[in-house]
Amino acid sequence: MPQGSTTFHEAEERLSSRTRDLHRAIVSLEEELEAIDWYQQRMDATEDPELREILQHNRDEEMEHAAMVLEWIRRHDATFAAKLKTYLFTDGSIIGREAATEGAERGGGEANGSRSPRGIGSLRGGR
Repeated sequence: MPQGSTTFHEAEERLSSRTRDLHRAIVSLEEELEAIDWYQQRMDATEDPELREILQHNRDEEMEHAAMVLEWIRRHDATFAAKLKTYLFTDGSIIGREAATEGAERGGGEANGSRSPRGIGSLRGGR
């Protein structure tokens, strides 16, 4: 599995403080997700129920850390926040959601005549 980027691709002195912090957060998120994967694999592989419980606890802690870093990224990157708002905590097809969103952005309303999954409009009685 390829290693994540822990170093900058551009000269650090040319990067804004915001970009450097976003990079740190993204690398941290990668590390948390990798740890989740490792603990999950260990849970599957062990025959010992008590060890499985410990590994599950550790995995769940890593999930908490990943969620916290993702929330920090959301709060500091408006474009990322908009994408999360579009795709997270929705029902229906994820790809269908993309088609509906892109159709609306082009002024075509909802794509293929289908209603988009729950959005603000559905919370307001379809307005």
